[in-house]
Amino acid sequence: MKPFVQLGAVILVLCLAMPAFSMGLEEAKSQLDAAKQQGLVGETPTGYLEVVKADGNARGIVEAINKARRDEYARIAEKHDIPVTQVETVAGKKALEKTPAGQYILVDGEWVQK
Repeated sequence: MKPFVQLGAVILVLCLAMPAFSMGLEEAKSQLDAAKQQGLVGETPTGYLEVVKADGNARGIVEAINKARRDEYARIAEKHDIPVTQVETVAGKKALEKTPAGQYILVDGEWVQK
C-alpha cells in the first residue's frame, strides 16, 4: 500500500504546482503575435484561439488569452444583458476579419491560411 500513498503524494504535489506552470496573461500577450505568425495559434469563429500546431508555448498562450477573453465576453454580455454566445460570435467574426494574411483561421472546421 505504501507505493500508492507515495504516488498519491506525488500527484497531489503536481496538482498544487499546476498554477505555477500556467502562463500569465502579460506573457501570453507578448508571445501571441509570434505564435500566430509561426502558425502555432489561430483564430476561430467562436471568438477564441485554438492551437494549430502544438509547439513551444502554444497551449499556454491559448489558455491564458482564452481565459481573459471568456472573462471579458461575460462582462460585456452582462453589461448589455445579452447571451455570452452572442458576444463570442461577434468577437469571432471580428477576429477572423482582422487576422492578417498568412495567419491561420478556422473555416468550416478546417485550418486555412488567410
